[in-house]
Amino acid sequence: MKTVIKTFPILILLSISSFITICAEFDIRDDAAFRKLISPDAKLEKLAGGMRFTEGPVWVNADGGFLIFSDIPANQLKKWSKSGSLTTFREPSNNANGNTVDRQGRLVTVEHSGRRVTLTENDGVVKTIVDSYNGKKFNSPNDVVVKSDGTIWFTDPPYGIKIEESELKTNFVFCYNPKNKELKVVASDFDRPNGLCFSPEEKLLYIADSGKPRHIRVFEVTPDNALKNGRVFCKIDKGGPDGIRCDSNGNIWSSAGDGVHIFAPDGKLIGKILCPETPSNLCFGGDDGKTLFITARTSLYAIKTLVTGAVK
Repeated sequence: MKTVIKTFPILILLSISSFITICAEFDIRDDAAFRKLISPDAKLEKLAGGMRFTEGPVWVNADGGFLIFSDIPANQLKKWSKSGSLTTFREPSNNANGNTVDRQGRLVTVEHSGRRVTLTENDGVVKTIVDSYNGKKFNSPNDVVVKSDGTIWFTDPPYGIKIEESELKTNFVFCYNPKNKELKVVASDFDRPNGLCFSPEEKLLYIADSGKPRHIRVFEVTPDNALKNGRVFCKIDKGGPDGIRCDSNGNIWSSAGDGVHIFAPDGKLIGKILCPETPSNLCFGGDDGKTLFITARTSLYAIKTLVTGAVK
């Protein structure tokens, strides 16, 4: 049985660049578990709008903290600050999609039209980390995470190119080791590999397939950074999974057609945060790490949570 709860509707427009508080709707499947994650009085806030297709949010702790995310067709990386201001961080962005930070706090970005993975140094210089496999260009790297050992894991579906432009002819999941420059395929049997995230102890890797399966798979991560014992973790019942995140308790938060779906570590659906626009991706951030930022089509949303993300 599911319970749909609406918070008391309020609409507050503070300024052109400030927050709009929206009536938050929740589809709750496990009330006790959901209430450990989202407060009953939590409000969904629209932080910014008027963009073309937002993606790839990541919280950056430098300079007091700010959010970086992509507007893919606008060819821009955007920057949202706690004051509510929205500025352009980088243009052109080579149609950047996913973003993350490495363990030194530097921005790591995957680019559609650049067909590469990049690192933004602290002085702002953008460097190519890797852009090909066995002499062939990537398709259009989509999402990226960095493990605590510094390895960079990313997915490479063909969403940013025409199918006939693919040189690899396969949609791989890759692991790149910056220390020895080794790039290896860790999965090759996905239809459209997309979002990915590690469990809190990095013993598990979750990978979304936004193609025909529309499910999330989970793998054990071996000490030498290979994957084994893959299985279907959960299926998405509305739309498909895109960006995914793991929280500090091991729950998986996935974008979906009707909002953000939250799954327990055993794969059972805890509940949904229903959104006015279809989400593409999400991340934890803010001063205490307990704000969930959601990129959804033309807008950026946020909601306070009771947990932080898995990444320390």
